[in-house]
Amino acid sequence: MSNEVNPFESLQEQIDDAAAYLEYPTDVLERLKHPERVLETNLSVEMDDGSIEVFKAFRSQFNGDRGPYKGGIRYHPQVSRDEVKALSGWMVYKCAAVNIPYGGGKGGIKLDPREYSDGEVERVTRSFAKELRPFIGENRDIPAPDVNTGQREMNWIKDTYETLENTTEPGVITGKAPESGGSAGRVEATGRSVMLTTREAFDYLGKDVGEATVAVQGYGNAGSVAAKLIDDLGANIVAVSDSSGAVYNPDGFDARAAKSHKNETGSVTGFEDATEELTNEELLTLDVDLLIPAALENAINGDIAQEVQADIIVEAANGPLTPRADDVLTDRDVAVFPDILANAGGVTVSYFEWVQNRQRFYWEEQRVNDELERVITNAFDNLVKTYERTDAPSFRTAMYVVAIERVVNAAEEAGIWP
Repeated sequence: MSNEVNPFESLQEQIDDAAAYLEYPTDVLERLKHPERVLETNLSVEMDDGSIEVFKAFRSQFNGDRGPYKGGIRYHPQVSRDEVKALSGWMVYKCAAVNIPYGGGKGGIKLDPREYSDGEVERVTRSFAKELRPFIGENRDIPAPDVNTGQREMNWIKDTYETLENTTEPGVITGKAPESGGSAGRVEATGRSVMLTTREAFDYLGKDVGEATVAVQGYGNAGSVAAKLIDDLGANIVAVSDSSGAVYNPDGFDARAAKSHKNETGSVTGFEDATEELTNEELLTLDVDLLIPAALENAINGDIAQEVQADIIVEAANGPLTPRADDVLTDRDVAVFPDILANAGGVTVSYFEWVQNRQRFYWEEQRVNDELERVITNAFDNLVKTYERTDAPSFRTAMYVVAIERVVNAAEEAGIWP
């Protein structure tokens, strides 16, 4: 990840860019650039050898004007206070962009789970759940998975909360296993919204996605699901990468086979259908029709942006472009479809899961996917209408205009208390 810019400053700059197309007082907009509260805690956890290790953990609740705080929990050695603040802010505008009734939150623990046993990861998770207990709840703040977390960790958090509260409350967290109240379709939701955004983007721009060449940077859940679903549209996946490096075949390869290789070996490198191995930076600058950054924030900085050859970028990761990269790509007429729309499938299906948990009535996967498609395509339509109406310089700025208007309207309707 580039250290060119602080992700929280990136968020604030994106809000400022959209503010130029909005007629709101400075104080109203300034309020939308800072979290309402941030929990910072140190978790003291016993390791398998009996020693005690301390892990720094965070939960940011950015804005609750449109509903309960909502956002994932990530485990990564680069987790920081400012990163979590930025991610919680992006969640506010992501939920507003697709018009689901949530605010924004985000959490994280500074650790690499690959360096710890399953038992140690469970104890760290339950320790964090104990600290989160006073701040979360189905009407207050609903966490979810993020980088290096999944159904397992969500199940542990749910169990810890329910045990301490002596209750049954599956809606306290989303991204759970189906047997614990999770929703059908949740695992693929983020990648599915990337595919839907790609499909709509190519149609809007008058291009044929079935003839597109595609590179995917980051081959975890979001990147690999997006790749296989875009592959199903007829596009040609020519390169994918993970932290180990990138693999490339100009004639394309099967996205599912690449994921199977990663599952078996732990990395995409060595994939037999690839003809060449590249660095992550080389993948980002390949001559392709579509580039999908699906790793961490700030992956594409201003220097890399100068070398990007893709015509279209659809952001599967949160904040993968620095503000300078955004400016460079806008000047070069590269169409960038922003994270707050493209990867909103995860939070949208989390919302569906929360609704199902509260009703104790569960949907079939086809209904989940149909409802997700409706939400994303409606949001895309609002994006392009606003892009054309405001003459905004980029699709990102236009999407922020839509989102900020919705947050400000909710705040004005509620008023200020006391």
